[in-house]
Amino acid sequence: MYEAVAEVRTRSKRVRDTLLSMIAALRQDFNRRYTHDKYQALLREANLVTRTELSIRVAETPVFLPGSLVQQMVEAGAAMTHQLVNDREYLREAAANIPAKFRVAHQDTHPNFMTVDFGLVHTGEGPWKGDPATLSPRLVELQAFPSVYGYQSELSKLYRRHFEMDAVLESYLGGLDETDYWEAMRETIVGEHAPENVVLLEVTPEQQKTVPDFHIHEDRLGIRMVDICAVRQRGRKLFYDRDGVETPITRIYNRAIADEMIRKNITPGFDMADDFDVEWAGNPNWYFLISKYSLPYLRHPFAPPAVFLDEWMRGEGRDRLSANRNDWVLKPLFSFAGKGIEFAPSDDLLAKIPADERRGYLLQQRMQFEPTVSTPCGMTQAEIRIMYLWPQGGSLQPVNTLVRLGRGKMMGVDHNKNQDWVGGSAGLVLP
Repeated sequence: MYEAVAEVRTRSKRVRDTLLSMIAALRQDFNRRYTHDKYQALLREANLVTRTELSIRVAETPVFLPGSLVQQMVEAGAAMTHQLVNDREYLREAAANIPAKFRVAHQDTHPNFMTVDFGLVHTGEGPWKGDPATLSPRLVELQAFPSVYGYQSELSKLYRRHFEMDAVLESYLGGLDETDYWEAMRETIVGEHAPENVVLLEVTPEQQKTVPDFHIHEDRLGIRMVDICAVRQRGRKLFYDRDGVETPITRIYNRAIADEMIRKNITPGFDMADDFDVEWAGNPNWYFLISKYSLPYLRHPFAPPAVFLDEWMRGEGRDRLSANRNDWVLKPLFSFAGKGIEFAPSDDLLAKIPADERRGYLLQQRMQFEPTVSTPCGMTQAEIRIMYLWPQGGSLQPVNTLVRLGRGKMMGVDHNKNQDWVGGSAGLVLP
């Protein structure tokens, strides 16, 4: 028996070593074949496909990911999601954070969209030697809110076409191909409704950086993006203008973020807290229920320790964080795109936050993410987002990845300005 176990382990190591050498070969081959002209051609086609001028920086390269590593992230994200969705006590506590005017009726039993972001840390002895086998995922944050599902589908195709990627690499997760992916998207977003009665709802959508993604959703699903201020309510019915015709809304694909509406003092064209005849693809309540607020509640090896600021100020939960304050990060709970994050916050900074606002912040153990992508500009960090769909009556399904490349303290494109080989990218998975 012991000989058989040893043989399995030897065989597994051979498979792992082969996989890792293939990832290294793919990276070397891509860097060797890369040309600026190919990259510019990709950008030109991206503008055509999205019917706009991209304002988000596209990285020069996709990221090659070992299937085994991706599977670890997929399983961890699903486990954390199910932990929170099935914890009724937690959901009751989290629901208290939903402002009354944004508390939507008929909340579903689970979110329709889930995104979980991971960085990679070195778990071996000494400095990282470039062996991906010593890397382990660590949670950055998670959010029950749609990501750029349409844009990512097109971006991976553009990398494939313009840089002639190996056909063995997979763009989608869970064994999906492009047709399967968009069928799952249609089931989750449109459902059994006529596309003209389904709207993508956003605050001033044409001014959002994500408008390229909105256009792809329009083209693929036949729905329209609509400004939340342009929706009209009459009784229990909602309407929007479609090519000069007042058209009823029966389902809303929600992309409007409450934080932005509060910050900009935006008043929707309808009462979001009212009980009207419409379904939600992504009930807005879930934006509050599964967010950074959930981080202190998570119990998973990949979830870094976190504590609410009000508890920490009272002396609670201080044993969760390391003694080295340089390893701490302060995060506002309900902000988007990294707004308000502070590294190594001082006592003075923490004390200046009013006592009645401290529950809106958390202190989290900062992870030292490893630069793992070799580029002509040096080693670069990758933050990997696993994107899930969860249609009503279905199961939580991993469908795609989004990758951010950066060499700054934070991974968002706004924090890596004036640099090359950084920005939004796509994961191509080697199974």
